[in-house]
Amino acid sequence: RARAAEQYRPDRIRLLLIAEAPPADPDRYFYFQEVNAHDSLFRHVARSLLDVEPTRENKPELLAQLQQQGTFLIDLKTDPVDSTPLNSYVPDLVHRVQGLNPDRIVLIKATVYDVAYPALAVAGLPVSSVRIPFPGSGQQTNFARAFASAVREPEVSYVATPEPALSSHGGFAFDLTVWFEKNAEQIATDFDRYFT
Repeated sequence: RARAAEQYRPDRIRLLLIAEAPPADPDRYFYFQEVNAHDSLFRHVARSLLDVEPTRENKPELLAQLQQQGTFLIDLKTDPVDSTPLNSYVPDLVHRVQGLNPDRIVLIKATVYDVAYPALAVAGLPVSSVRIPFPGSGQQTNFARAFASAVREPEVSYVATPEPALSSHGGFAFDLTVWFEKNAEQIATDFDRYFT
């Protein structure tokens, strides 16, 4: 899977998509060129970003187009989902995202958003505040609407920029309380917009 993804990794990542985990089926993956069934995430992403109808035959071409436009997908959890809590993977995710240095980050699936958004925002990364459902189980229309909104969303104006402050360990720490106080109005607006 890592080799398949690396083949389509853009030189500069303009849009980083973060999904939950690769499928348990070893024959299925976003970056596999031949997936015979259950490739809904790829189909919906390609349909939204490339404005074409994906087929099994044109998947390699569409993967190349996504690469050319700077779109790349990674998973919060690099192995298929098991009973391990997702939040235990967030520190590694933040580190990986920092290394990729994307222009914009979009989180796919509510569970991913709920555990990863706060940490990515606090790390000062350009993460969209739009909470997007996975395009399955009747959520396809909601996915299309939310995904389009996240991609078109203006730059996040309140991404946390850590200010140097000494931690109890003698290093620098980020004061989350101060950040929330500074951004309370925008957070409340986003909360009302996406959760009510």
